[in-house]
Amino acid sequence: MRAALWFIGLFGIAVAVALFAGNNQGTITVFWPPYRIDLSLNMVLLILFGGFTVVHLALRALAALLDLPVQAGRWRNQQKERHMHVALLDGLSHLTAGRYIRARKAAETAIVHEKALVGTAEPLAHAVQVRALAHLIAAESAHALQDRPARDRHLQQALEQTAANPSAPAQEAREGAQLRAASWAMQDRDALAALGWLEQLPQGAARRTAALRTRLRASRLAGQTQAALDTARLLIKHRAFSATAAHSIVRGLAIELINQAHDTGQLLKAWQSLDASDRAMPELAVHAAERLHHLGGDAVQARAWLLPAWETLVNQPGSLADALEIKLVRALEGSLIDVDPPWLARIESAQQNNPRDPLLQYLAGIACLRLQLWGKAQKLLEQASKQLPHEALRCRAWRALADLAEQRGDMEASARAWRRAAELSD
Repeated sequence: MRAALWFIGLFGIAVAVALFAGNNQGTITVFWPPYRIDLSLNMVLLILFGGFTVVHLALRALAALLDLPVQAGRWRNQQKERHMHVALLDGLSHLTAGRYIRARKAAETAIVHEKALVGTAEPLAHAVQVRALAHLIAAESAHALQDRPARDRHLQQALEQTAANPSAPAQEAREGAQLRAASWAMQDRDALAALGWLEQLPQGAARRTAALRTRLRASRLAGQTQAALDTARLLIKHRAFSATAAHSIVRGLAIELINQAHDTGQLLKAWQSLDASDRAMPELAVHAAERLHHLGGDAVQARAWLLPAWETLVNQPGSLADALEIKLVRALEGSLIDVDPPWLARIESAQQNNPRDPLLQYLAGIACLRLQLWGKAQKLLEQASKQLPHEALRCRAWRALADLAEQRGDMEASARAWRRAAELSD
C-alpha cells in the first residue's frame, strides 16, 4: 500500500513538472556589459538546483572532515569502555569458576580501564557502579585467597566510591558491599563485626532475606539468643525456611534461651518472651518444666506449662515421640510434689481411659504415692514396673515399691524391690 502511494505521488510530480517545463516560454536575460546572456527559465532553475546540491554536499563533506577528530576520540572511548566491560565480565566468570587470581587481575584491569575514561568528553554514566562492582570482585577473590589486607583495601575503596553518590544504583552497590562484608566477618567467626556491618544497612535493606540470614547466624554466634529468635521469626514470615526447618530452628533457639536462664525470674521472663505457638510445643514445655524444677521453681507453674503437652498425650495417642512421652512423664513426676485435685482427676481419668498404658499407670501410681494412697499406689506401680519400656522408669518404679514395702514393714519385699532396682541401674 505504501509503495502504491509513493508511485502515485511520483507520477503526479512528474506530470506537473512536464506540464510546467514543456509549456514554459519564459527567459531570463543577464546583462554583463558588454555582453548579454539569454537563458531559458528551465535552465536557470536546473542551474540553481544543481548549485544548491553541490554547495550542500560540499558543506556536508567539510563538516564530516572537521568532525573526524571527535569521531576518533569517541571510537577510542568506546574501545576503552568495551575493554572495561569485557574485563568486568571476565572477573565475574573467573570468580564463579573459582579462579580467584584471574578474577582479581581481571577486576583490577577493569578498574584501570574505567580510570582511563575519567575526564573524557563523554564520561561513563554508570562509572560508580562499575568501580564498586570491580572492587567487590577483587575483594571477594582476595577473601577466598585469605588475603585480608587486600580484601579490606578493595572493600574500603568500594565504599568510598559509593559514599558520596545518592543515586539508587550506587546505594544498591554500597548495600551489597556491606552485606558481603558481614558475610566475610561471619566466615572469620567475628560475630560482632558482622552485626556492626548489618547495623549500617538502611532499614529496608536490613529486612531483606540475605541480611536476616546473616543476622541470624551472627546473633547465634554472639550468644544473643533472643535477637536470633526474633530474626528467625522474621525469616519464617518471609518464607525463607520450610515448615519443618522453621519448627526445628525456633525450637532450638527457644531451648537455648531457656537454658540461659539461671534463676526462676529469668526463666519466667524467657518463657513469656516466646510466642503462644512456641509455648504450645510439647518439647519446649517439657524442657521449660524440667529447667524450672532444676532451678527450684514452683511446681504449680511447671504443671501449667505442661498442661498443653499433657492434653496432646491424652487426646492424641501416638502423636508424641516415645522419648518425648517419657520426658513428659518424668517432668510431671517432678512437679507432683503437691498434687492438686484437678491434676489428680486428670491423671486418674487418663489412666482409666487407657488402663494398659504403663506410662499412665506409673504416673498415677506416683500421684497416689504423693497423696499417701499406699494400696492404690502399690497396685499401679507393680503393674507399671512389668511393662514400662524405659529402664530408668522401671528402676524408679521399683524404688518406689521398695519405699512402700518399708513403710508397711515388709523388709523382705523391700529388699527384693531394691535388688530389682539395682539390677536395672547397673
